[in-house]
Amino acid sequence: MAKHSQKTILIVDDSLLIIERLTDALKDHETVKKILTAVDYSEAVKILAEKKTDIVLLDIQLPGKNGIDLLKFIVKEYPDTEVIMFSNLSSDYYIKLCKEIGAKYFVDKSKDFEMIPGILASI
Repeated sequence: MAKHSQKTILIVDDSLLIIERLTDALKDHETVKKILTAVDYSEAVKILAEKKTDIVLLDIQLPGKNGIDLLKFIVKEYPDTEVIMFSNLSSDYYIKLCKEIGAKYFVDKSKDFEMIPGILASI
């Protein structure tokens, strides 16, 4: 099996607890080079402008502009960056909307948390 190149991940979530859980789950993963974090839209946009980011783990519910607005921004401005939506808002409506906009994956935060390392390995 080919060794995956290591990737820089940006976690965007307004919950520090979720950021901490994701960071703990991913920090020793062989495909993860670096983990960056942001708690809102503007902080995420600033990080994307300053650092090459391969994958964004993105929540829909953010203070100020939401994750769907940020997804649209990333798809337009950083088309090589893969986006994994990671949200409790996991109705068919949101899943379909996010995938239409350009999210590669949609993970239900409440029940599919443990799928994320496997998804990262597949990208």
